Amino acid sequence: MAEAKPIVNAKEQKVFTDILRERAKGILEPTARWLNRMGVMPNTVTIAGLLGNAVGAYFLARGQMTVGGIFVLLMGPVDALDGAMARLRGEPGEFGAFVDSVTDRYSELVIFLGLMYFYLQQGEWLYALLTYLAAAGSVLVSYVRARAQSVGYEAKTGVFSRLGRYLVMTVCLIFNIPVVGLGILAVFANLTALQRILDVRRQARRGA
Repeated sequence: MAEAKPIVNAKEQKVFTDILRERAKGILEPTARWLNRMGVMPNTVTIAGLLGNAVGAYFLARGQMTVGGIFVLLMGPVDALDGAMARLRGEPGEFGAFVDSVTDRYSELVIFLGLMYFYLQQGEWLYALLTYLAAAGSVLVSYVRARAQSVGYEAKTGVFSRLGRYLVMTVCLIFNIPVVGLGILAVFANLTALQRILDVRRQARRGA
């Protein structure tokens, strides 16, 4: 039986990501240059993004989905600024990239924590479970890629990279339909993790 092909292959995903980066470049780079001139360090911006998402999570925990969604929306460009600042300073650095990646995971999880707290307070156990599944899928997508790279494989396939998760969840929060976003993530983030696992398996078989 033939193995299912990824819905979106790595090449298509890279093209989509590159288009978005080019369009954002005109805004991010001048801002990054200004922050560098002000003496702000990239890691400071990374931590600021995490704190901003934590504030958003606080509002989500209170049931103020639109306000929380706006904070999450605003923190998206902040999360991209640290990398732009480091590149312009000529010091992308492995440790800086490590801190950025770990902080991104914390930012995602703190948002899910806010939503789970809200649903548990409301006694909505099914929605709390949905939040857990969305969080698990989101973490696994990133973990599978990192683990694959550590053993010499690539794992960039699938429809729900961090950018896709960010876009879906932000829109759903702002329009006060978080359950829709959580449902999409619970299904497609876990499918993306599975796609990446199967892709690594194919690579391992080809190299055997």
